Amino acid sequence: MSGLTRFLGDSPLRVFLKLLVVSFLVGIVMSFFGWSPYDVFYQIRDSILQLWNMGFRAIDRFVGYFILGAAIVIPAFLLLRLFSYRK
Repeated sequence: MSGLTRFLGDSPLRVFLKLLVVSFLVGIVMSFFGWSPYDVFYQIRDSILQLWNMGFRAIDRFVGYFILGAAIVIPAFLLLRLFSYRK
């Protein structure tokens, strides 16, 4: 397997064809919603700026969501592991 094929994960021609198909499908979806690449770029930029302007409140909210989810996920994971370990 050549270095380029290993890097791309498949032959260069197949990767090119896959990228071509996915690009076409994404273009159709973006056209349907009336989005342009600039709209996507500006939305990402505005989201980052809004996150920056919110400061530590955003971090606090993120940590709160993380802890809230972990309160359910961690015990469920441990119970599932215990039940599967006993079998």
